[in-house]
This record gives sequence, C-alpha cells and structure tokens, in this order.
Amino acid sequence: MQAEVPVLVDFWATWCGPCKLIAPLLDQLEKEFAGDLKIVKVEADPCPNLVEKYKVYGLPTLVLFKDGEVVKGSQKEGALGKPVILKYLETYGVLPQTAQ
Repeated sequence: MQAEVPVLVDFWATWCGPCKLIAPLLDQLEKEFAGDLKIVKVEADPCPNLVEKYKVYGLPTLVLFKDGEVVKGSQKEGALGKPVILKYLETYGVLPQTAQ
C-alpha cells in the first residue's frame, strides 16, 4: 500500500451493521484530513487473501499503513467513535495532538 501520506484501510462488509455505522465518519475524516491521510475501503468478503494476510478476524477492522508498511500494533476492530479514531491516529503519529 504505497502512498505519499499514511493510509487507513477499513475492512468492511455489506452485511456488517457496525461497518455501516462508521462509514460516514470515515468519509468525514477523509475530507477533514485530505492531504494528510488517505482512507481506503476494502470489502472483506470478495478479498479473502487480504483478510488472511492482514489477520482480520472481525469487522470493521482498521489497519494503518505508513511508507507502504503496516504500522505495527495499529490494527483496531469495532465501530469506533470519532474521538477514539482521532486518538488512534495521534498515537501513531498521523495527526498532530491538536487535531481534536
């Protein structure tokens, strides 16, 4: 996953209620932090190889990439709220601590 900015990958599924809950939030964050963060959505069901490769055990799952590599320990599972996602991005140095 090569990009000039960090990439947050959202593994989701059409049948997943929590995935539908966080989708608008992720869309909002992508607009809010355009140029600093890219958000990519991967539908899990048609991509079993990616699900296995990135050890996705539940949905939704967020995985952060920097410089084309998974950021160690960055995998998060569940319908997270905006404050939790912002803190997560701050923790991994994607956003400045004043982003909230």
